[in-house]
Amino acid sequence: MLCNAHALELWRRLTLAVPRLITAELGITHKALREQARVSYARVIEYQRRGLIHFHAVVRLDGPDGPDQPPRAWVTSELLERTLRMAAAQVEVPAAHPDGTSPPLMLRWGRQLDTQAIQVAADLDGIADKHVAHYIAKYATKGAEDSGTVDRPIRYATQINSLKVPEHARRMIWTCFALADLPEYHDLRLRNWAHMLGYGGHFSSKSRRYSVTLTQLHQARADHTTQAARVAAGRPESDPNRTTVTTGQ
Repeated sequence: MLCNAHALELWRRLTLAVPRLITAELGITHKALREQARVSYARVIEYQRRGLIHFHAVVRLDGPDGPDQPPRAWVTSELLERTLRMAAAQVEVPAAHPDGTSPPLMLRWGRQLDTQAIQVAADLDGIADKHVAHYIAKYATKGAEDSGTVDRPIRYATQINSLKVPEHARRMIWTCFALADLPEYHDLRLRNWAHMLGYGGHFSSKSRRYSVTLTQLHQARADHTTQAARVAAGRPESDPNRTTVTTGQ
């Protein structure tokens, strides 16, 4: 739960570390980097069955004014991948120890870091926004309920035993309620986010200048979920050229 509760701060520190590492590798100042390139991203979270969240993101280096400007010649996917891996290995977030006296726990990124360059076909002028949205959404169709918990807030501890959830999820919810009573974790609002297993952030986020909108990310996620349900049910794919007219009495 503490990992989930601090996940957004871990992500924030990662996004701050990448530009810093790029400037260090190139030997330029932060001001010079801003005049030549800008790091942008779109990311979503996915719940694993064990209750922890994974991040899936598209990260890129745009021109100084955003995606409408081409990046400089020194911008390569190898540079971005290298600095992302370095940032993931370096950043950490301190979390208070439950006993209130021991040194803080240091939360870091795990070993499951997979980076892949998104190749653009030669006959395409970049990747369409909707394609990027679907690229992310196909990895992020699992809500908290897919890890065995519920999709609504839990107001009282007396409700936990009656929840129709696996024992693993029930223990995580109980732990959120127990930790919420400790002054060290008051600001995490773990009781409010117990149904999310401690995670209190949004499903999706993006940097301000990233061209994919949150509406596109949410729609892509909904489309992918609908498609998966259709395949699972064995229903044929709908014909976009077919018109259905419904009449009533």
